[in-house]
Amino acid sequence: MPKVIYQQPDGAERVVEAGAGASVMQTAVRNGVPGILGQCGGVLSCATCHVFLAEENADDFTAVSEDEDEMLDCAATDREDNSRLSCQLVLAPGQEVRVTVPETQL
Repeated sequence: MPKVIYQQPDGAERVVEAGAGASVMQTAVRNGVPGILGQCGGVLSCATCHVFLAEENADDFTAVSEDEDEMLDCAATDREDNSRLSCQLVLAPGQEVRVTVPETQL
């Protein structure tokens, strides 16, 4: 079973078990993780699921698509090199992923 570690801006962490094939965003929304809204439901049209992906997980997912890249420019927090939309981070069996929620999304 995949596991996602959501780190809040204050350093608090919440560990959530997820289903394989679910996204980091879906998992957050289903479990009430603060700061990840996913208002569009994961169809790349809102950027309310922006997260900073931990460096150790950078190669665990497909590269940023052109559509995701454009939406990251609309995020409430300035993007960084490790910015991703969590709706595009689909979890594999046994995977452990760490993300940080931007402060401006809280």
